[in-house]
Amino acid sequence: MTMTPEKLVELAKEAMNHAYVPYSGYRVGAALLCADGTVYQGCNIENAAYSPTVCAERTAFFKAVYDGHRDFSAIAVCGGKDGHITGLFPPCGVCRQVMAEFCGKDFPIYLVHPTGYEKRTLEQLLPLGFSSGEHMTGE
Repeated sequence: MTMTPEKLVELAKEAMNHAYVPYSGYRVGAALLCADGTVYQGCNIENAAYSPTVCAERTAFFKAVYDGHRDFSAIAVCGGKDGHITGLFPPCGVCRQVMAEFCGKDFPIYLVHPTGYEKRTLEQLLPLGFSSGEHMTGE
């Protein structure tokens, strides 16, 4: 079965249900598509000290990397207060930088909103991103 953006979006919405958000109430879900068709879901996990909090996108990436994946095709991200999608939840700067470690500038990022989704590329969200040169080159 081919993974469509719509199916990836649905998996990101499903991942929102696993979020641990006792402080903000904002649940975020992500679904990361690997080149081999495997999908890793992630959710945000908050912490009272704030800085140990981890985003949904990094949860998905780190799970995939742990399992040996290094080649990724797309990610869908959604979020909102109390589990209701309330608008776009683009990846934070740290998550964008993690994506740049593994993905090229054309890596598709599907940002979910209440009535659908918008497609962006990593380069659009992280222009002039820091890179080893393998993925996010400016040329």
